[in-house]
Amino acid sequence: MLYYLFNYLDSINFPGAGLFNYISFRAAMALITSLIISVFFGKRIINLLRRQQIGETVRDLGLKGQVEKQGTPTMGGLIILGAILIPTLLFAKLHNIYVITMIIATVWLGIIGFIDDYIKVFKKNKEGLSGRFKVIGQFGVGILVGGILYFSEDVQVHKRVAAEYELSADEKLVTHQHADLDDDGATKWIKTDAMTTTIPFVKGNEFNYSNLIGDSSYGWLVFIPVVILIVISVSNGANLTDGLDGLATGTSAIIGLALAVLAYVSSNVHFSDYLNVMYIPLAEEMVIFISAFVGACIGFLWFNSYPAQIFMGDTGSLALGGIIAVFAIAIRKELLIPVLCGVFLIENLSVVMQVTFFKYTKKRFGVGKRVFLMAPLHHHYQKKGMHEAKIVSRFWIVAVLLAVVTIVTLKLR
Repeated sequence: MLYYLFNYLDSINFPGAGLFNYISFRAAMALITSLIISVFFGKRIINLLRRQQIGETVRDLGLKGQVEKQGTPTMGGLIILGAILIPTLLFAKLHNIYVITMIIATVWLGIIGFIDDYIKVFKKNKEGLSGRFKVIGQFGVGILVGGILYFSEDVQVHKRVAAEYELSADEKLVTHQHADLDDDGATKWIKTDAMTTTIPFVKGNEFNYSNLIGDSSYGWLVFIPVVILIVISVSNGANLTDGLDGLATGTSAIIGLALAVLAYVSSNVHFSDYLNVMYIPLAEEMVIFISAFVGACIGFLWFNSYPAQIFMGDTGSLALGGIIAVFAIAIRKELLIPVLCGVFLIENLSVVMQVTFFKYTKKRFGVGKRVFLMAPLHHHYQKKGMHEAKIVSRFWIVAVLLAVVTIVTLKLR
């Protein structure tokens, strides 16, 4: 909203109004604003939740320090959602297709998580929202996001190719307003199919989903199911990771910083040209959104770090994972998710391995055996006697290393 106000003020030569034309300035303002919102209003929301006796119900799993968390305010994801959405509404271009998509996904997944927390807290049902209904909600987000990114004419992908490159039926020449990138005669820019994505560590690193079925007219039959799978997987991965104070929040902030770099590079025609990555017009507004996301996570960490004064609940964890998934898909970096979100992935896999092996050994030998002392993986280390704060710190270190590797893939091919 402020963007439109200052854009008008800039048109009448109001001093300083032109700053809002710079992505870097608006991204910085979004991050600062989200930090202020989450820290300033966070304490008030915590006190409100305490007065309403909206506390966490803890099941005794025999973990050290677990009982002390009984009654800690939950549903703190409301702080995160507010700290993401308000700066986005203030500083981003609201008519941008990517911003609209991210806002819809954030609100949608936040509502699913809120319903789950509401059932747990107010209906006194520890199971919360049925897993089936969670998946249906995530499925709906995947269909909507996949449909927008596939069918919207505002969603485009440009890449630079050699002058002798032969265009396919789905590719068209495009001229940028940056003449210095178009007049060398040796190369040309083309608008390629929106189904194109990035394959990490490969020199010719573009891949088109429609190649899997050989007909670009029906590429959405592959693309949309892939989007659904990614949204469900990453969203649930973040949900499983949210088991220790600050673990999911800090990991999400690290992932968000890496995504901010990838989004800025992909949305800047000069950087994308230099790094030889796909240029995504209009995606620069995504930098504003992800800056607010990072600020919200860091601000929430003020209260969520050990010992936590508040838990985000499913209101936050489902939304955080879903936001990361949708964002990565929008900037065509979804195939980097197994690396970037490696912490979420290993938490997911640890649960799958534990359950699968237990069922197999019980059927085969009559007695179920376990791979880990407890799943998800962070509980395994708790069972081994490692302090909660140390586990979280080491997972953060792993997340930082994975984020660095992800960014390095821009040149490492």
